[in-house]
Amino acid sequence: MKIISMIPARYSASRFPGKLMQDLEGKTVILRTYEATVATNLFDDVYVVTDSDIIYNEITSNGGKAIMSIKEHESGSDRIAEAVANVDCDIVVNVQGDEPFTERESLEKVLNVFHDDNDKEIDLASLMVEIKDWDEINNPNTVKVIVDQRSFALYFSRSPIPFPRDKEAGARYFKHKGIYAFRKEALLDFTKMPMQFIEATEKIECIRYLEYGKKIKMVETNIEGVEIDTPEDLERAKRLWK
Repeated sequence: MKIISMIPARYSASRFPGKLMQDLEGKTVILRTYEATVATNLFDDVYVVTDSDIIYNEITSNGGKAIMSIKEHESGSDRIAEAVANVDCDIVVNVQGDEPFTERESLEKVLNVFHDDNDKEIDLASLMVEIKDWDEINNPNTVKVIVDQRSFALYFSRSPIPFPRDKEAGARYFKHKGIYAFRKEALLDFTKMPMQFIEATEKIECIRYLEYGKKIKMVETNIEGVEIDTPEDLERAKRLWK
């Protein structure tokens, strides 16, 4: 089974423009993420996929592999699907470009899902982290996920799910970590499936897979790391890196 990683990397970002080129203790955020992904030694190849000459040159000038997008894309899945169409592989792992603390343990858990899936029931796998802070549970910037008894995703939302009408009922709340592992066919299928109103409303692209009947296996991890979405996140990342 050939496994590769694709790191989608847009230069523009609504909340923090140019965040991937910000300095993180001597190297850019995108280069830190690329190097951390390579250092897991889990992949046959690792590529940054970008629409930006600046990011492309940052990776290639430091000895890395990068692919320039041909078209404009609305989502990371679309960007990766274009890049992977002619690449020989079985599993594609999407590592977000703003995840410089990417580590082996969590990625290995996700990949093990496919090694154990003899019937090829699983289309994609992703990570979730338990959250207990009610401010975070209610924060719309934190995407939550609920799963069935076999840990297949039922729904993703920016709202608290399940709704805590009875806080003593024992519900656990999980934050979705934006690392995905796809079967190549499922990723290519994504580009042929028009966006529906639920995804458009929530602005969560993995909802599209659920709406079209794809099966997403969620894997619990206790390693949260730092996603750099704001200048405050970058400062937190710098403190953690030190």
